[in-house]
Amino acid sequence: MMECCRHPMPPEFSQEERLEIENLKMHKQDLLDDIQKLKWEIETVMAEIQDFESAEETKVLERGKQFCSGKKKFNMDPKKGLNYLVENALVERNPQSIAEFLYKEEGLNKTAIGDFLGEREEMHLQILKAFVELHEFSDLNLVQALRQFLWSFRLPGEAQKIDRMMEAFATRYCECNRDMFQSTDTCYILSFAIIMLNTSLHNPNVKDKTTQERFISMNRGINNGEDLPNELLTKLFESIRNEPFKIPEDDGNDLTHTFFNPDREGWLLKLGGRVKTWKRRWFILTDNCLYYFEYTTDKEPRGIIPLENLCVKEVNCTRKPYCLELYNPNSKGQKIKACKTETDGRVVEGKHQSYMICASSAGERDSWIEAIRASITKDPFYDLVSVRKKKVINSAQQDLPQQST
Repeated sequence: MMECCRHPMPPEFSQEERLEIENLKMHKQDLLDDIQKLKWEIETVMAEIQDFESAEETKVLERGKQFCSGKKKFNMDPKKGLNYLVENALVERNPQSIAEFLYKEEGLNKTAIGDFLGEREEMHLQILKAFVELHEFSDLNLVQALRQFLWSFRLPGEAQKIDRMMEAFATRYCECNRDMFQSTDTCYILSFAIIMLNTSLHNPNVKDKTTQERFISMNRGINNGEDLPNELLTKLFESIRNEPFKIPEDDGNDLTHTFFNPDREGWLLKLGGRVKTWKRRWFILTDNCLYYFEYTTDKEPRGIIPLENLCVKEVNCTRKPYCLELYNPNSKGQKIKACKTETDGRVVEGKHQSYMICASSAGERDSWIEAIRASITKDPFYDLVSVRKKKVINSAQQDLPQQST
């Protein structure tokens, strides 16, 4: 092939020059061949890089989808959601990594975070400690620190969980402000006093508002037997009076305050009124009412059950163990006055003559029965909130469509 391309040499070139020219031509062809090989190799490498980048992009997208799915699972069930994230190597199974996930990640339900942090298992206690240590309280007064802390989650309804979380807060605050109080107990007690003050001053159901003088008086002697400075207590009081705590997921709905610190909350199964199927619902017990939601992230309940005139008892159910029943002992056979929201947004009257609810264990069932009975018999508290409850129910019933019963 090379010979076919040769041209006759001009006669003026010597034999040595002609050989040199031939060698140069051969060398040129070798270089062209090498260049072509390099082009092919570059194309091959570029294709491999593109395939790799495409595969990596697919992996990133897939991990992003897994992460979003894990957050949704966490919001529905914190323990299962976190297990999913750990199993897919999205979060490390250690207190620091989990705490940072709970503290920094957007899109997590604040109720789910609070419920998870309040658990008493050793791993949860370590996570709570790491979570609180991510907060920097140095040079903040106690109200400022509480505002920051209570915005990062929602306080659960169970007293033992609240106790553990507030104990961790008090310890951290005193670490950041070593000369403020004589002990963490002082910080712990005063923190609760501030939270109760916030409820007293800003919950419309509380008629007897705490005064500055009463707030100072109720905190006498809590600093290891000594009084805290009046100036400090006055400053804390005025801070709360001027601006209430901002509650996570507050959408301006007047029900928000209701759900801030419920008597009890958790997942239960509820038997349908018309269609007898069991559905998982998030229940909140507060203000002598039982509210239920489809998801913990919902800002409005799917249903409201006023506990006025109702009783609760343990019942045996053949298919579902650990059941309890809400019923009206004085109006058997009649529908309980309650309301629910249909999937199309319509508010309708409940269709239950009694409510059958199933817990996950005998202990959980008994705890719910105890909490509901305590709420029903809480007469002074009921007097404060009954007007608003009736307003909620009456307002819902005014919107009822004309339906046959």
